[in-house]
Amino acid sequence: MRFLTSCLLAGVASFSIAGGASASEQVAAELAGHAVLPAMTMLPPPADAPQMFQISGKFAGPAGVRVDAPNSVDGVSKAGDQVRPTGLTFPLVGQPVQGFSGIRALGDDRFLTLTDNGFGSKANSPDALLMFHELQADWEEGRLRRTDTVFLHDPDKVVPFRITTEATDERYLTGADFDLESIQPVGDSYWIGEEFGPYLIEVDQDGKVLSLVETLVDGNAVRSPDHPGVLTPPSPGPVDFQVKRSKGFEGMAVSPDGKLLYPLLEGPLVDAQGSPEKHEGKEALRILEFDTAAKEWTGRSWLYPLEADGHAIGDFNMIDESRGLIIERDNLEGDPKDACQGEVTETCIAKPASFKRVYLVELGEPGQAVRKIAHLDLMDIDDPNGLARLGGGDGKFNFPFFTIENVDMVDENHIVVGNDNNLPFSAGRSVNEADSNELILLEVGDFLQRR
Repeated sequence: MRFLTSCLLAGVASFSIAGGASASEQVAAELAGHAVLPAMTMLPPPADAPQMFQISGKFAGPAGVRVDAPNSVDGVSKAGDQVRPTGLTFPLVGQPVQGFSGIRALGDDRFLTLTDNGFGSKANSPDALLMFHELQADWEEGRLRRTDTVFLHDPDKVVPFRITTEATDERYLTGADFDLESIQPVGDSYWIGEEFGPYLIEVDQDGKVLSLVETLVDGNAVRSPDHPGVLTPPSPGPVDFQVKRSKGFEGMAVSPDGKLLYPLLEGPLVDAQGSPEKHEGKEALRILEFDTAAKEWTGRSWLYPLEADGHAIGDFNMIDESRGLIIERDNLEGDPKDACQGEVTETCIAKPASFKRVYLVELGEPGQAVRKIAHLDLMDIDDPNGLARLGGGDGKFNFPFFTIENVDMVDENHIVVGNDNNLPFSAGRSVNEADSNELILLEVGDFLQRR
């Protein structure tokens, strides 16, 4: 069905783990290419999909009230607790390609990526179809071209809970069913890391679900508030979840031989009192290990300590058997040059982006915290040749987006980094203009050689 178109254990907060992350050195990055896919890149739903998917974002407005009239609600950014218009309106005619989250370099400037859940939550995305894509980057022209799109579907009823399209034969999956955040090709299948469960989802090359895997950490089930098995109690009291909403699997690396996946939670595990798992006083995230042949968790894990509590990760890919790339970011957006000078209005940025980094890490022995070897500052990229298509100037370039959710090694000297543009709700590149999808090619040979 390919469619081609133009608690965990109580006391987790005091968990102690051997080893530790070292202070990492900043390494310079130079812009080697910049390619853009415009924000309003839309495609029609599959011909056999229900009529409801012809218009998307009908439930993405204030309070989730249904709005059927296309382009009747203004898109706004709320990053940094500031409301700014993005210049776009919704609901949208068709399905937006927006929201790239998770990337793999395929060679020849081709990239595998996926669209996340749609409009940001389980409640507001039942009319957003789940899909992954192949992109072709033209660095000379500064353009991204989508060459293939595959929609996820579950005709064999592998998914054990009710989905949005339950009453149909095709059973296309939507953003009310799953929140896709990372993808890895393994053999003839694709493995997808997901946030609502959190789950691992295996699909074939046509997007058909082959298996769905519940998450286990140290032999115990881990669920988010959006897991279908987590129910609100009839009276006030504790709710049984171990990872906060939207903090499930964000990045997911794969070993070079494809035998092991390394899903990484976006937020720390929490105990029954809501206290987060920490390492040496800092919030820390679990990197788990999964056997793709056995389709089982190995029981091994590592910790990724955040540089500051409240940070999040954006993506994770291995570059060899032991070293990988992890994006760590704050929850802000906007270029510091657009910062408000005095009065805060919607024509300036109250709290611009500050912490946007790519870390080179070493996993080391299981049961340890990863070692942070070095990092790149995405807010301080050299651009001596003036290659920036958007932003930039005076030999410098930055990537001031709220969610930066794509990183992978392209070759021994280059990595690719990309944003999730959260259409129509992010405006980081310009103050009042919705973000496009951008991929940047960075020359970082010295960085990739660090050990």
